Amino acid sequence: MTEVVLGVCGGIAAYKACELLRLFTESGHGVRVVPTASALQFVGAPTWAALSGKPVATEVWDDAHEVPHVRIGRQAELVVVAPATADMLAKAAHGIADDLLTNTLLTATCPIVYAPAMHTEMWENPATRANVALLRERGAIVIEPAVGRLTGADTGKGRLPDPSEIFERALGVLKRGLDLDLAGRHVVVTAGGTREPIDPVRFIGNRSSGKQGYALARAAVARGARVTLVTANVALPDPAGAELVRVGTTEELRVATVKAAGDADIVVMAAAPADFRPAAMATQKIKKTEGGTPEPIVLVTNPDIAAELGANKRPGQVLVAFAAETHDALEHARAKLVRKRADVIVVNVVGVDRVFGSDHNEVTILGADGSTATLGELRKDDVADRIFDHVITLL
Repeated sequence: MTEVVLGVCGGIAAYKACELLRLFTESGHGVRVVPTASALQFVGAPTWAALSGKPVATEVWDDAHEVPHVRIGRQAELVVVAPATADMLAKAAHGIADDLLTNTLLTATCPIVYAPAMHTEMWENPATRANVALLRERGAIVIEPAVGRLTGADTGKGRLPDPSEIFERALGVLKRGLDLDLAGRHVVVTAGGTREPIDPVRFIGNRSSGKQGYALARAAVARGARVTLVTANVALPDPAGAELVRVGTTEELRVATVKAAGDADIVVMAAAPADFRPAAMATQKIKKTEGGTPEPIVLVTNPDIAAELGANKRPGQVLVAFAAETHDALEHARAKLVRKRADVIVVNVVGVDRVFGSDHNEVTILGADGSTATLGELRKDDVADRIFDHVITLL
């Protein structure tokens, strides 16, 4: 059983740490919760004890004969601080140990993950930015906060990432440790399915859920990359640590991806852009005629974004394309690999109730060098890691 320490600081987002604790315990991890005194103003010790099944202490003097301020950190295989306040980041960066959690951070020899949550002005303050930089320089993982609703009516960057995304990031750290083989790299990932409007109500779209693209973004973040996720019509929690660019149509996806790819080391085209769009969008909802026969909708071809990126690829940049096929998958994929000038193409067979919306995928990775790797059915997060394992050999 993996031993995890969950540090909880005194912010309104402390209640979300209850969900994070549940995710750890239900997946078989042993969790010791170490809240600060301020955190107990938001969620009481009995809640943490009941959810973790372990006693909760906040002071170095509790059970002093067991020397908890040293023992807890030494025994931990992972420490996650969520939410991490600006005050806690400052203390951790400068080695201040004035309670049980800060003592635990100083004695821990395992990876430490901080999930900050605070108002935008506090996150952007030069002091906080310097503290974050210092912690990262020393090997700690500080997840970028999400953008969204904060305390009161405020909105901006500083929101605690979704607990499920913090959990996935933590699992990645447990799996890989601090082996950040994409550190210093910029990875662009596209995800989801574009929608081409017919009228103000209807659109042409596809069944893509975005799950594989989001798994790729999570994997790249876990391996140390700076990640830009261009996402089209996806209803999933934001991957913790990725910068999101939201789009709707194929043209919006093209503009955002080409811009983001300008300084990218790796571009992964996991989105499902619509191949066609209506030549003109009706300004009003198209009504049924008396005879029930609709006017034909004239379609035009959308731009091939991957092919455009392949034609303008910088030396050393790696382009990964995807081919979702219903038949003759490998034949179509090999043709696309050449046409798009991609370095890698990931092909899978899709259809109704197959791959779309599932947590699993079964793919074949084709390389421009002629290599072929067929993966059995895996979780999409594992597929993402296998794809990056291959891509890293090309960098």
